[in-house]
Amino acid sequence: MIHADHLSKTFVGVPGQPKRKVVAVESVSFKAEDGRITGLLGPNGAGKSTTLRMLATLIRPDSGKASIDGYSVTNDVLSVRQHLGFMPHNAGIYPRLTSRENIEYYARLCGMNKKTTKVRVDELIDMLDMGKFADRRSAGFSQGQKTKVALARALVHRPQTILLDEPTNGLDVMATRSLREIIRKLASDGHCIVFSSHIMQEVAALCDEIAIISSGNISMTGALDTLLENTGQQSLEDAFVVAIGGEL
Repeated sequence: MIHADHLSKTFVGVPGQPKRKVVAVESVSFKAEDGRITGLLGPNGAGKSTTLRMLATLIRPDSGKASIDGYSVTNDVLSVRQHLGFMPHNAGIYPRLTSRENIEYYARLCGMNKKTTKVRVDELIDMLDMGKFADRRSAGFSQGQKTKVALARALVHRPQTILLDEPTNGLDVMATRSLREIIRKLASDGHCIVFSSHIMQEVAALCDEIAIISSGNISMTGALDTLLENTGQQSLEDAFVVAIGGEL
């Protein structure tokens, strides 16, 4: 479970140049529950990735607080990381390593022993249908293959809570469908899933809860039906425009 309460983050310009402050996240509050899929929906630059990076303990919020499964993202960093799987927007897999080696490397970083690692890696390769490229070097992989490796890496230590930053970006139709089913299965197994997206259809198809983020603030939260009712609209796209104060 995730609780975020008035998270904020401001970045300052490059050292040696005139200082220019950029407010990436002004005040973000939302809750994500176990066994449900929560979507952060917003345009590019809205603060989605920065919010996820704060929750993942990669950057420290300037103010506000958040917890992952009861552990503070600022005071219990190691505990948060033990309970959390994070797949960043850019997969960031090592091109000189095979798929299997990428996953094994991360497992060892998480403190897993060799025996447990081998069993878990084999399990993930089977679950994500990675057998055909499990022992190929990652250089030259398609976006779908990179995404599967990154997802396996995020799941290898069996985290309860999973953050996915625009996971379907660059995927073809079949790869997107496959990933959707994996996300649904994880939620049905009781995991807390949060993913960011700017794609309306993606969010409408997957999410139990939606948090609309715009200019670093949460504009509206709720299930799809709730958002439509509160905005008086018939589609998520129109509800989104109304929620962020735009004109239809």
